Amino acid sequence: VFASLSVWGWGGLGVVLFLITFGPFAIFYLAFYIFCFVGGGFAVTLLFGKTNSEKHLEKCEHSYLPPTPTGIAKTLDELKQEIKPIKIDRRLTGSNIIDEPLQQVIQFALRDYIQYWYYTLSEEESFLLEIRQTVQNALVQFSTRSKEVDWQPYFTTRLVDDFATHLRIFRKAQERLNEKDDPKQRDAPEELLDAFFEAEVEMERKICRDMVCTSHKDEEGFLRDLCEVLLYLLLPPGDFHNKNMRYFLREILARGVLLPLINQLSDPDYINQFVIWMLRDSSCNYEAFMNILKLTDKPAELEAVKDKVLEELQYLRSLDTAGDDINVIKNQINSLLFVKKVCETRIQRLQSGKEVDALKLAASFGKLCIIPLDHILVHNIALQFFMDYMQQMGGQADLFFWLTVEGYRVTAQQQLEVMQSWQKDGKKQSSQTKGLLKAAALGVYEQYLSEKASPRVQVDEASLERLAEKLNKEDPTPEIFDDIQRKVYDMMLRDERFYPSFRQHPLYVRMLAELDMLKEPSYRGSDDGDVESFNGSPTGSINLSLDDLTSAATDESMQLHAFISDTGVCNDHGKTYALYAITVFRKNPDGSEDTWKTYRRYSDFHDFHMRITEQFENLNSILKLPGKKTFNNMDRDFLERRKKDLNAYLQLLLNPEMVKACPTLVPYVHDFLENKAYSKGKGDFARKMDTFVNPLRSSMRNVSNAVKSLPDSLAEGMTKMSDNMGRMSERLGQDIKQSIFKVPPLIPKSDIDPEHCRVSAQLDDNVDDNIPLRVMLLLMDEVFDLKERNQWLRRNIKNLLQQLIRATYGDTINRKIVDHVDFMTSPEQVADYVKRFRDSYWPNGILAETPPRRDKNIRMRTRVAAKTILLGIMPDELKHIIGADTTRKGILRVFDMFQHQQLNRRLAYVFLEGFLETMFPQYKFPELFIKLHSRSPRMRTFSQKVRSLQKR
Repeated sequence: VFASLSVWGWGGLGVVLFLITFGPFAIFYLAFYIFCFVGGGFAVTLLFGKTNSEKHLEKCEHSYLPPTPTGIAKTLDELKQEIKPIKIDRRLTGSNIIDEPLQQVIQFALRDYIQYWYYTLSEEESFLLEIRQTVQNALVQFSTRSKEVDWQPYFTTRLVDDFATHLRIFRKAQERLNEKDDPKQRDAPEELLDAFFEAEVEMERKICRDMVCTSHKDEEGFLRDLCEVLLYLLLPPGDFHNKNMRYFLREILARGVLLPLINQLSDPDYINQFVIWMLRDSSCNYEAFMNILKLTDKPAELEAVKDKVLEELQYLRSLDTAGDDINVIKNQINSLLFVKKVCETRIQRLQSGKEVDALKLAASFGKLCIIPLDHILVHNIALQFFMDYMQQMGGQADLFFWLTVEGYRVTAQQQLEVMQSWQKDGKKQSSQTKGLLKAAALGVYEQYLSEKASPRVQVDEASLERLAEKLNKEDPTPEIFDDIQRKVYDMMLRDERFYPSFRQHPLYVRMLAELDMLKEPSYRGSDDGDVESFNGSPTGSINLSLDDLTSAATDESMQLHAFISDTGVCNDHGKTYALYAITVFRKNPDGSEDTWKTYRRYSDFHDFHMRITEQFENLNSILKLPGKKTFNNMDRDFLERRKKDLNAYLQLLLNPEMVKACPTLVPYVHDFLENKAYSKGKGDFARKMDTFVNPLRSSMRNVSNAVKSLPDSLAEGMTKMSDNMGRMSERLGQDIKQSIFKVPPLIPKSDIDPEHCRVSAQLDDNVDDNIPLRVMLLLMDEVFDLKERNQWLRRNIKNLLQQLIRATYGDTINRKIVDHVDFMTSPEQVADYVKRFRDSYWPNGILAETPPRRDKNIRMRTRVAAKTILLGIMPDELKHIIGADTTRKGILRVFDMFQHQQLNRRLAYVFLEGFLETMFPQYKFPELFIKLHSRSPRMRTFSQKVRSLQKR
């Protein structure tokens, strides 16, 4: 106890003495001093331990690792020096005019797609230089390979075949949709896509591109795989095996180049703008524009046109005009009001579901014009419909006999002319020629008139006996069948089963539509009782009535003289025509004389001639207008001859005796010679009718021309097959018979329907012929769906098309196509393509901004404009050969095909695949594409179906 007290006592005493000595705050100083002591000791311990540890580790490293080689130190010293710039060879294609813009494209692409983000990570230039060098190496390989490829077959055959096959698939898809009963299914875009890709599977049989065209994810995967294959072919092995470099370039190429390019090329609005740009020199035809408005089934297009019309009307009504300008403004307003009414009526019909077939409407309400039988028999389009009708009525034997006799007559005349020329030259082959003609005549008799003929032409026995007697006793002449042919013609003309009934048949209405002679009927277009007449003119009929003309008759003492003083060739928006300057002198009753010049085209003369001959029928036998020439009608000599003939025509019109005989003719002549724009009085329909019946304008003037053009016909057989002449008429008969059943002649049988294969599969590789021209004709066959025609007339149409092309380009059409391809792939043109690409993506060296999506109304008006231009550029000769309605349907089918973006993507990928297969023929790209497209469910389903059928 005492010990504990002593400890506490001494302790307390020490504290008291400490506080008395150092003061009350001494306790805090003591605690601070203790903390500093402990902290300082801890810091010294850490520093000492770190130093000793480093020394120990260094001793351990030197004890276990070999000494550093001198080369590494030298390398480190070199790295410390300044980095030398990498030298890049700027040569790419071997052509300076191409390399210069191409280098700019590479520079702009690296700047705008790589440098802008790379410099945020590093300032090292070597990576960018390596990227540029790699791109240039790939371009060099690409250029070298492209120079080794013959591109002519691709551009003249493969490219056209791909497009024609794509169009065939689209046509088959449309046919399948039209077979559906539900209108909503026919108009649904999804139904069209399904039908299209189903048809593609059936045609391609190994490939279906539906997933690539409809799924964005699958499309990107396809492009990545394809780009990786291209990089393998184009890059050096070292660069390709560098995964970072390969993946980097693959993504740039797939998602930065190919995908945006395909997006743009497949955009329907871009295609429509491109069509307008390509045909910018062509004038917009008013008739084509009105036809588009009346034929369109898209209310959005009509609404867009109507809105633009209202905008223009508001602008015109706001103008403050006076004098002559006000008349011009009024005419423009009337035209716009007419277009507005057409759009409103068409929209109302489409929305109300009252749209009816124009052919049925014309047959029910329109007054059909009458085409004589003799004109039908010499026109290839009209003959097609009459032939189909005669087949339905069982009278095909009569028609084919008439045509065969026409062919025999032409051939016999040709052979007799040749025989006469041989006799003049001293050659002795007349007996052989007579024998051949007799064999041909007997063939015609056996085919159609003998008791063995099936079917047999029904003719009275007396005529047959006279014909048989002539065949047995006399040498056959070109006119030997004329008597029976005349009777067959009279029978077809008067028999109620044939021509009279044909004029009341729907085929007759379709024929008029093809000939563009179908008068558009007037009908009530709205439910409120407004009567609307659609005659194609905003002011209605512009024919001058006889009363109006006679009321404006001039004094009899007035004398008029006129002559064509000059001829010139004008070019108006790409259309070339001849213009005739007419100098007119008029002597007035007061003795004064007026002189002026007026300018008229041949079509004005044509229209004027039709008007006066219709009013004064007796002029038909007196006035003869010079005929029109289809080709080379701008030739100087031809224009001089026509000028002379038209002058004679004018002088006959102005002859005083003519004026006395027809005094009411004077106002017509005065109106024609006035110094003003001539108003065509007959209108387009009447002129087309006159064009049809005018043999000089007809696309097939007589059947002899058709027979001459037939490849297996009697005419060609007479000149080429001397050893088998007895069967020539039989060949023609069989050829015509085949047309009855629409069986293509001379085509070997195949297990695959030609409709379910590519278009180029119809080319016969064994025929040494003009391949590019034949492929072009096959394309036209597909565009205008000529397979629906019977085979005899189909071959006529193809021959006429070939003659039309050759008349335009000459007999060297193949060489011209090849020369054009060479020109389009020349260094100058390639350099121009690169410059256009550079200027469009980088105008003034700056990356172009992504244009905003255009307004719907603007896109719809662009569609209407593109359709109008396409329809307006079709030449009249083509319409005369294949038919106006067929031409319109073919053009609009092609246009409609390009209005679906997924289908456009499919076409773009087909072109890309064909390009790569041509570029790298030694590699198995076709097999690669089959594998890349094997993900398609349709392809798997079709393969299973084929395997199941094979097992059966």
